[in-house]
Amino acid sequence: MLWAGGILCFVAYGLTPTDPSNLYLGASLILIVFLTATVTYFQNAQSEAIMQGFKNMIPPKTRVLRDGEWKSIEATKLVVGDIVNVKMGDKIPADIRILLSKEMKVDNSSLTGETDPLLRTVECTHPENALETANLAFFGTLCKEGEGLGVVINIGDSTVIGQIAGLASAAVTEQTPLRMELDRFTRYITTIALGLGILFFSLGFVVGYDAITNFVFAIGICISNVPEGLMAAVPVALTLTAKKLAKRKVLVRNLDSVETLGSTTCICSDKTGTLTQNIMTVQHVWYDNKLVRAENKQLKGPNFDYEYKTESIGFRYLQECAIVCSEAF
Repeated sequence: MLWAGGILCFVAYGLTPTDPSNLYLGASLILIVFLTATVTYFQNAQSEAIMQGFKNMIPPKTRVLRDGEWKSIEATKLVVGDIVNVKMGDKIPADIRILLSKEMKVDNSSLTGETDPLLRTVECTHPENALETANLAFFGTLCKEGEGLGVVINIGDSTVIGQIAGLASAAVTEQTPLRMELDRFTRYITTIALGLGILFFSLGFVVGYDAITNFVFAIGICISNVPEGLMAAVPVALTLTAKKLAKRKVLVRNLDSVETLGSTTCICSDKTGTLTQNIMTVQHVWYDNKLVRAENKQLKGPNFDYEYKTESIGFRYLQECAIVCSEAF
């Protein structure tokens, strides 16, 4: 609508070059369009840049048996039939069937929500359900313990994660309530503006004006009904809201979704990895016959008043036991 209004302003200026107001108005409308497009582009570009960070889910390197020897290659170059070696701490590079397991356990929380490490064996325990069987490990999951060998059975979009991503991308994208309201408002304003323009164009002949004068007057009527500030106000308001959400660590990928989030009354979500980080942290420690809060020194800094005393003999024994027994990596 703003594009049409700007073009009509230039047409009116061409018909009556003695009146520069139409030229200024047309330039202002075009400038508003470009500014709005620029703001929207940079906001979406920032969101896309953050989303690109999710690509680290793909393991960069993996050990594969090629030409009779073990080689380290990029996971994206795996093919069906490759034999890969997976160790503790590695992400599974593709959907694999286990050939050898040395107490290999995987974390399938990204697929099933189950946080407990699951033992992988060479036996097919659930032939009717691939997600439950013990002889399969899936792309994107994590090897928590042990070591194993597996043959690649699916890669890329054929993996379980890939199929889920395909379903998500194939979902029909519905318009947000804000976009539907703006589209409806635009249709109403356009109808009113054109109706009034045609009406006053016809009335001009009744009064006795010539066709050029009536046409320029009709253009002015149409342009006067264009809400020039709306196009700039909506993206600016949504961008400011998106920046406030970003400070609270909420990523807004689409500006229109800001209004949708504001009108949401109920959110149904899985817990593990969605509402929580799937990270176990120590909240309290017990030593010297007392329970104290275990505040994180890396987060609180050296000036925080900690309840525990690192110079205590009991705390040192506890710390030593935790270090020796820990399987963190």
